[in-house]
Amino acid sequence: MTVSRDEIRAVLDRYLAAHPGRVEDVAPLTDALAGDHDLTSRKSLPLHVTCSAAAINDAGQVLMIHHRALNRWLLPGGHVEPEDLSLYGAALRELEEETGIPWQHAVSPPAHDIVPLDVDIHEIPANPVKGEPAHWHADFRFAFWVKAGEVSIQEEEVSAFAWRDRSALPTARLVEMAGTI
Repeated sequence: MTVSRDEIRAVLDRYLAAHPGRVEDVAPLTDALAGDHDLTSRKSLPLHVTCSAAAINDAGQVLMIHHRALNRWLLPGGHVEPEDLSLYGAALRELEEETGIPWQHAVSPPAHDIVPLDVDIHEIPANPVKGEPAHWHADFRFAFWVKAGEVSIQEEEVSAFAWRDRSALPTARLVEMAGTI
């Protein structure tokens, strides 16, 4: 069983209740929820849902990974898998898969287990190797406090990691939101 459309809508509704000024930012996702595509499938185009983890250590730094395919520094994250029961759980799974930090060692700041830190819709370039056209990710970004312990990257998708200042996050809105934790 995978994350349902109702789960996506409920999490998005909680996010918008906490951040009513972001309605326009997530309009493509809201529109997609009105359709009948499986938004958790990476084959759903032009948009599907992904999940990321903003892992913050005791020094207030955020764990970033260098993504091989996109050649960019990002939060650990990725596609929702069929075994994922929630968006929150998908973010924890991705954190563990890409960094080796056990999900049991990640703790959510108050209320951030039910409301994502951010929901960002961004374009992903075409990937001819995978036969994927350019498309959009609606990325649910959850915040977690973690101990800055040993990180073991998933070398298939990740080439490096770094603990960075929050100002190094990929979008200004994410920098602003991370500053609230």
